[in-house]
Amino acid sequence: MKSIINTVVKSKLHKKPIVTDVYFNQNNTKKAVVIFCHGYKGYKDWGAWNLTAPKFVESNLFFVKFNFSHNGGTVENAIDFPDLNAFGENNFTIELNDLEDVINWICTNESFENEIDVKNIILIGHSRGGGIVSIKASENSKISKVITWSSVSDFGTRFPTGNLLETWRKDGISYVENSRTKQKMPHYFEFYTNFKENEARLTIKNAISKLTIPHLIIHGSNDDVVLPNEAENLHSWNPNSELLLIKDMNHSLGNIQPWNSKIMPNYLEKVVAKTIEFILRK
Repeated sequence: MKSIINTVVKSKLHKKPIVTDVYFNQNNTKKAVVIFCHGYKGYKDWGAWNLTAPKFVESNLFFVKFNFSHNGGTVENAIDFPDLNAFGENNFTIELNDLEDVINWICTNESFENEIDVKNIILIGHSRGGGIVSIKASENSKISKVITWSSVSDFGTRFPTGNLLETWRKDGISYVENSRTKQKMPHYFEFYTNFKENEARLTIKNAISKLTIPHLIIHGSNDDVVLPNEAENLHSWNPNSELLLIKDMNHSLGNIQPWNSKIMPNYLEKVVAKTIEFILRK
């Protein structure tokens, strides 16, 4: 296995780096490209995500995971959140642009031209990342399959309403606590205005309803962060999709941070196996 660690993809629209890991067998065989997108307050090295990469490589897949440019991490520290200003400036369109930049970087990188099948790009997204990959799959014709893990079905319902929204508008900033680091993580009000300005594009139902490619939805029955009915929503909007509800699995697929074992949690192992099976299916 050849691994390129901490490669920095340059964004075309802003100066923030997109820290990226690439894993593949260097064998001059064109492989399907699998791109993984993390969720809210997440990052590419959270929990046992690093243990998933070898499983995809064992199936001769080209696996990529990356940090969204405004997730709050930096090149030097991609695990904690030293750049809270970037976190506060983040929005869904920035994440969609980041994913597009990563796709274009892979497809145009001469180092990969003998290793990738540019007509076979698969997107995987966890939680909020599931919404991002669903939208991108509906927009980018290079995407051949899309898979969501514990995905949200609606971005708009996650914004505050009433007095809370008005307070956010007045103050220009709100905060959410990170339970692990205890940081107060900011959201600038522009996050909401950007959503409203792009609401049709950012409505996940609109994207899912347009999908014609294979679509796998995996969710846990014990997910108390994104409830299982959101997976059912996704499935209802694309009746040709496949829905897999895993009994007793939680939102993090059994992950915790830090993950100190060299073995994936049982739920994540099952999710990865089902995902690879779906990807390799003709």
